[in-house]
Order: sequence, then structure tokens, then C-alpha cells
Amino acid sequence: MVGVHPSLPEHAMTSPHPPAAPPRSLSELRARIDAVDERLLELLNERAGIAAEVGEQKRAAQPGAPFHVPSREREILARLEAMNSGPFPTSAIRPVFREIMSACLSLERPLRVAFLGPEGTFSHQAVKYQFGLSAQALPHRSIAAVFQAVEAGRYDYGVVPVESESRGVVDATLDAFQESPLRIVAEILLPLQLALLAHPEVELLQLRRVYGPAELLHDCEQWLTAHLPGVARVTAPGATEAARLARADPEGAAVAPEVVAKLFDLRVTVEGIEDAGSGPSRFWVLGNRPSPPTGRDRTSLLVTVKDSPGVLLHILEPLARRGINLTRIESRPARRRTSEYAFFLDLEGHELDAPIAAALAEIRAARAGVQILGSYPRVEAGVAAGPRAP
Repeated sequence: MVGVHPSLPEHAMTSPHPPAAPPRSLSELRARIDAVDERLLELLNERAGIAAEVGEQKRAAQPGAPFHVPSREREILARLEAMNSGPFPTSAIRPVFREIMSACLSLERPLRVAFLGPEGTFSHQAVKYQFGLSAQALPHRSIAAVFQAVEAGRYDYGVVPVESESRGVVDATLDAFQESPLRIVAEILLPLQLALLAHPEVELLQLRRVYGPAELLHDCEQWLTAHLPGVARVTAPGATEAARLARADPEGAAVAPEVVAKLFDLRVTVEGIEDAGSGPSRFWVLGNRPSPPTGRDRTSLLVTVKDSPGVLLHILEPLARRGINLTRIESRPARRRTSEYAFFLDLEGHELDAPIAAALAEIRAARAGVQILGSYPRVEAGVAAGPRAP
């Protein structure tokens, strides 16, 4: 019999690594997921109850005050992203909690958002992207109608397109600001995501026609050439009309955003058919109240001046001298007087920042008309569309 060496410490007689726990079975893991889901549902209902109580206290303390507080939402989203340690992806924090906030807010009253219709357009998609599924999104026939609806107080916000890589600047949006008191309260950068929509039973080899707006067909030129080389391309007035035509054609398909598929009972046959490098579309959210500074803002201006030599220099020099970064400038004739020109400018910073405030005062002193269209949180390309609009 072999004895224990008297000089060995007691802990050396035991294994330094306890035996590993046996792996859990698939049924055990699924049971744990079910339990976690039940806890999440309980917590969601608890959050909704607290949110409803907050709404009641705000109405009692400040009758008529806005029930939607965007700065609070921004703080919540930023804090949750900063504290996330995974493995849940940080990129999913905003969309998940955006829907939670949207649903809780709807208990008090759903946000009413006007957008350039019809349903299924990129503007419609931008509303859902920014405000969540619980907002009441209602289409309007024109950009001017969206402005009018928000100005009249029938809607909390409006969403209008500003520019896209394939179509450039939307002139109707810029021109509408020349007659409107509305403010830009947020911007949305919506990634271009296109899909091929067809009847549920139709396969690619059966297709004979692909419908779509000219710009969307162009945006997926590479995919169509590679995968449907012999299929005729039929231009449609819009993505919704393309889906309508595809629905009526058993050998047809449509190029459109995925959201359109549900409107016409079509199947997403292939997703992500847009060409590589296609840039996002930019939208503005219209409201009646200015947005507070966040430290990462953009300011959009309308500067109206008399047409004369060197007039542009008088606008840009006060900005350049103070180190203010100009990210866009567009010009067009002013609507009210033929002798005047209107310049649309985008600057980095907030209208309340001292350098911008001083530069604008100097420009006004030079007898130029300055209309601040809005200062709002800046969203960079390739980044999710940030906090919901104020």
C-alpha cells in the first residue's frame, strides 16, 4: 500500500480542476429560453405600466405639454448601448428598444406621422425605421401636403425625402421650406435594401418580366444582369405599382423594398439584390419644436440674398473664419422675388453653439435673410438611424 507523502499540502491531494458539468440537453436549453421569454414579457408589462404612470403625472403637472420627450429616449438608448457587455449585439439595442418605446408610448397615444405616400415607399420604410411599428403612419400625395398636415397640427411629425445617391437632392423638399415655419428635428439615413418580389410559387427560372421604377432597376443592375439576363425589365411609376403589376402577372416579379411584399401578398424571392456600394437615402423629420443640443448636431439653413457679385463669399466667409464645417450647399432662385437667390446650407454644430450663433448674426448684419430650418442630431452613413425623432 502506498502512503501519502507527509510533506504534501492537503489541497495537493485533490484535483485542481473540478469535473466539468455535463452539457445540458436541447430540451433543457429550450426550457430555459422559454423561462427567460416569460420573464421578459413580465418586465415589458412592468415597463409599460410605469410608462403609463409617467404619462399621467406629466399631464397633471403640465397640461398641454408634449407627451413625447426625445431627449429622454436618446439618453436611454445611449446608456444601454454603453453598458451592453454582450453577447447580445450592440447594433441591435436601438431597433429592439425603439419598438419597446414605441409600443409603450402608444398606450398614451400613438405618434401620428405623415409621410410621402403611397404605402410601401422608402418614406414609409423610413417612418417605421425611425418611429417603430406602433406609430400611426399615414401617406400623403405630395411633399407639400406633408408640410401642410404637420403645420396644421394634425400630425406630430412628418417624414420627407431629402436626397439619395441615385436620384440626388429632392428639390420639392428644399423649396417647401421657403414657405414653411416647420423645423427639421431629426434626420434618417435609410440603407438601400431591395428585394425581388414574386408569387409564392414562382421560381426564378419561370420569370419573364421584372417590374420596377427606373432608378431601382438601375440600383440592382449587377444582380439582374447576373441572375436574370434574359428577363425583360419593365419600368413602373413606383415600387408599389411595380408590386401591383407583379401581383397580376404570374410570370412577373418586382424590384422593391421588402415592406411592399406584405401589401400585395408577394414572397421575398431574393433579398439584398442592390448593387454593392449603393448609398443610403436621407430623410428629414419635420416638427414644430426645436431640438436641444446633443454635442453631435447638424444645422440646416436657408439664406436668402440679392443676386450680386461676391454674394456667396459674404455668406461663407463668416463661417470659414470661425472654423465651422460646411457639409452641403445648394442654390436655387428664391420663390418670393426673382432678384433673390436662396442658398441651402448644412453645417456641423448646433444653432446655439457660440461660433454658429456669431456667424449667423454677422451674415444677418450683411442684410441676408437667414432662416434656421433646424438643428438636429447628426447621423453618419453606415450608422443606424439613431434616436427617434423628437
